Amino acid sequence: MTLSEEARERLGDVVELQPTKNAELQERWGMDSGSEVHQYLENELGDYYYRDDNSLIRATDEAADLVDVEPGIESDPDDEGAPSRIRVPRLQVQIVEVLAGPDEESESVVSVLHKLRDAFDVDPEAEDVRSGLQSLRRKDVVEVEYRTVPTFRLAVERNEIEVEEAD
Repeated sequence: MTLSEEARERLGDVVELQPTKNAELQERWGMDSGSEVHQYLENELGDYYYRDDNSLIRATDEAADLVDVEPGIESDPDDEGAPSRIRVPRLQVQIVEVLAGPDEESESVVSVLHKLRDAFDVDPEAEDVRSGLQSLRRKDVVEVEYRTVPTFRLAVERNEIEVEEAD
């Protein structure tokens, strides 16, 4: 299967963002719906992606070899736990920097939003913070605790993971 330049770039996004969801790719690709993303994946990238047991989108090994993009997650082969390195958008890098640690009390999206505003002089939307937290959760860097509202904290010590900003 020969890929167009656009398809190759989008496959790179899948490799970089994995594990990911339609909504994350929809935002990255500027599409109108998750259905449009699904159609694109099926029609253009069908041989290069799959959905895991949690219905998250992942690139095949062949896809990772085909594009010149490093996977968004790297794990220590000796450790079956959380990843040792992730590449994520700037907001997620900032979230990791301010989010409560594994031994601290988990915090709400609004709490994280306020910490981001104070630490980085940014003003993201609450939904963007929630989405970033959920993306980090899918990467096994953040864990959620359900109280009155979902609350979050790091699943790993900050010094045990390298967080790089993706392009």
